[in-house]
Amino acid sequence: MFGPVSPRSRPQPGHLYDVAVVGAGLAGTELAWRLARAGRDVLLVSQALDHLGNLYQPTTQGVTFPGGSLFEEVRAALHPDTDGWTFHRHLKARVEQTAGIHLLQSTVTALDEETAPDQETVPDQERAPEEAQVVLSTWEGPKLRARLCVLAVGAFLKGRLLVGDTMDEAGRLSEVAYDFLADDLTSSGIWLVGRERRAEGEGVEPPYEVRFLTPAPTELDGFRVNRLERVRMLGQCTPGDHTYASVLQDAARLADELTADLNAPLDGGVNA
Repeated sequence: MFGPVSPRSRPQPGHLYDVAVVGAGLAGTELAWRLARAGRDVLLVSQALDHLGNLYQPTTQGVTFPGGSLFEEVRAALHPDTDGWTFHRHLKARVEQTAGIHLLQSTVTALDEETAPDQETVPDQERAPEEAQVVLSTWEGPKLRARLCVLAVGAFLKGRLLVGDTMDEAGRLSEVAYDFLADDLTSSGIWLVGRERRAEGEGVEPPYEVRFLTPAPTELDGFRVNRLERVRMLGQCTPGDHTYASVLQDAARLADELTADLNAPLDGGVNA
């Protein structure tokens, strides 16, 4: 038999997750894993599940992850010079084996905060209690719902990848950018500013530069997005310099904060 005997959730249309994590890089994957282990019902949604947890280097040689993190547990079980694809496969298997995570490939294009879902066609006895939530629109069509949402989209907000004289609309090789989501954040009044970074290619892939957007420092209070009550941001898509260790440590901190928020009595919103 595969999987847990009694999974915590069987997602159906209109399912309300505790937390929706957008982006399955280091930050999003670690956060989802920690929240699920804490008993939460988590959606981990990514444009490309074949890139879950990908590193910005060809192998794990010389990589340092914090003790107790999912990434360190996977790294410690493998050869010290494991290639990135093998590391990804083992990491993804661990995530898929974790009860409480719904791993979904989809492209999130917009976020809306609502007081309650539209339940006009639902019988009275089946209606969920009114509760503030985030509605995630997707390029594919179906809407997703969660009590809280975390954007961990790395270098993908209006990401532009430069290889030599060529520019692609991507945050990493073969991974398209979140242009619609960046436009939606801007329409919500969030001031986005430009950043750039350089990454070494894997195998025969060339090194490249990527330019992308992050919120201006004044738009965030810690992980909280000031203009969106139930949305947080984590990892490379936030201002400042980041390392593998700092991103995973921040994911652990945010997991604790979200767990406290979800455990607090709700009066239509999360305590500020």
